[in-house]
Amino acid sequence: MRQPTVAVASSVWRQQGTTAGERIIPEETAIAFTYDGGSYAVMMATPQNLEDFALGFSFTEGLIASPADIRQLDILEHDAGIELRMWLTEPRAAALGERRRYLAGPTGCGLCGIDSLDEAVRTPRRLRDGGAFTAAEIMRALEALPPRQELNRQTRAVHAAAFWRPGAGLLAVREDVGRHNALDKLAGALLREGVSGEDGMVVLTSRVSVEMVQKTAAIGAPLLVAVSAPTALALRTAQTAGLTLVAVARGDGFEIFTHPSRVGKGNNKETVPNVA
Repeated sequence: MRQPTVAVASSVWRQQGTTAGERIIPEETAIAFTYDGGSYAVMMATPQNLEDFALGFSFTEGLIASPADIRQLDILEHDAGIELRMWLTEPRAAALGERRRYLAGPTGCGLCGIDSLDEAVRTPRRLRDGGAFTAAEIMRALEALPPRQELNRQTRAVHAAAFWRPGAGLLAVREDVGRHNALDKLAGALLREGVSGEDGMVVLTSRVSVEMVQKTAAIGAPLLVAVSAPTALALRTAQTAGLTLVAVARGDGFEIFTHPSRVGKGNNKETVPNVA
């Protein structure tokens, strides 16, 4: 199976001159998702945690509701990339077959198995009310993530998605060259381990586009924390979905964009850690 990193030679220029060097860089591979013998999507991704990727992508796309909906998963390596070949149980297989027949018409917009602009910007399910986090907990989650980013420590070139729960810390971290892929892999890891997202937060090292909000809502996490800013559509979608969106989260603080009532000061004696 392909390795997630490759060591390559480089010429290193500095003020003092040029020297020979070596750098570890992430691999990027075409990953094909096929269901019941038909192609659904091809993603460029880091070739690791592929079972999580298969489960998480299938889940956030709405093709499955649990791992039991996939009766067989084969990971097949080809010259051009890797195929995640899945066979669905009923009634999921029948529903996907009907969806494919609908997509065979002339009006498809071609966005990863969907057929309309409305579906591309779909509003996710409304998250349940409740759930509360302190500022210190958010900062603690940010502080805990960098030491767990093994692939990024080697390459400085990949995104991470993590799930953090008060009292338990980081329960899962997944990395990938694609931010969407990292979040799908996280969703798959939580699904595979039977971890509910309802009492924790998703932490991202990337910006927040609408797809990241949709996938976080599918996971069921009431709070999304990201180091970069959201898009306007992501903000509107988070507001409608009942998702608390915290972004521009850095060592000196963060900004709350939607549903701020979930974030409180907590105990006044609680120390807020500094995040480098």
